[in-house]
Amino acid sequence: MNLPKLIVILGPTASGKTSLAIKLAKKFNGEIVSADSRQIYKELGVGSSKVTSKETQGIKHYLIDIISLKEDFSAQQFKKSAIKAIREIIKKGKVPFLVGGTGFYIQAVVDNLIFPKIEPNNDLRKNLATYPSFLLFKILQILNPQRAKQIDQNNKRRLIRAIEISQINPQAKLKKGKSLFQTLILGISQNRKDLNDLIEKRFNIWLKQGFLDEVKSLMENYKEKEIKEIGLHYYWAYLYLMGFVDYETFVNKSLISLKNYAKRQLTWFKRDQRIIWINSYSQAQRLVKKFLETN
Repeated sequence: MNLPKLIVILGPTASGKTSLAIKLAKKFNGEIVSADSRQIYKELGVGSSKVTSKETQGIKHYLIDIISLKEDFSAQQFKKSAIKAIREIIKKGKVPFLVGGTGFYIQAVVDNLIFPKIEPNNDLRKNLATYPSFLLFKILQILNPQRAKQIDQNNKRRLIRAIEISQINPQAKLKKGKSLFQTLILGISQNRKDLNDLIEKRFNIWLKQGFLDEVKSLMENYKEKEIKEIGLHYYWAYLYLMGFVDYETFVNKSLISLKNYAKRQLTWFKRDQRIIWINSYSQAQRLVKKFLETN
């Protein structure tokens, strides 16, 4: 029995994933499931490059604006929601595109990762929340070296959950389940200089679109440490608005953090040999067409 087909479009921040995916979805009667760990939040817009209704060009998007920052949302929950959305798209006779830059979210779906069933420990979580990310990563390396190799060492929420699981079961590791979809994975290839230029260009657009106003709104409802967890460019904006750094420092530090984030994304993606790296729409179109026509 042939598995239903899923097309994944991935790449680092600012690489052009969304525009490429929309173009392909229009061409091949598709709909898009977002795999972005910031775009799921209702409060984040400009600084997450959330696609606008105009930019979607009529292509339906799933898993955008689905929860508040005050709510917990795990990769396991994402997997469940994404698979449900993908099946809904297939049921409508359309082609599902899973699009984003959050590697762990994508892997959870593509590899049907099986997550350990361990209940949350709220006391432990509160205690670990006071630790900086680098220290949490060191703790996880001691408890579960294998899991530490797979995790984003700057994602505090995931580090805390991984420590929580590893304390109960030190041998706990994520296993691949039975494949749910036949998958084509396309990655957008950019040389480092061009990608850095795109990041700078997009950040300047964010500033014109009201990124600082977005951070001001967050400051009304969230504490400093909560804003820092969203992303370092949000945190540097917070420091600037509080008067702790000047404008130039805010811009420079934000760009450094975004470029480092892109570097971490690429490091994650480069480990997956299934990814076909592309550098043009025509190349992507040919590959998608061949994939959809093959039994």
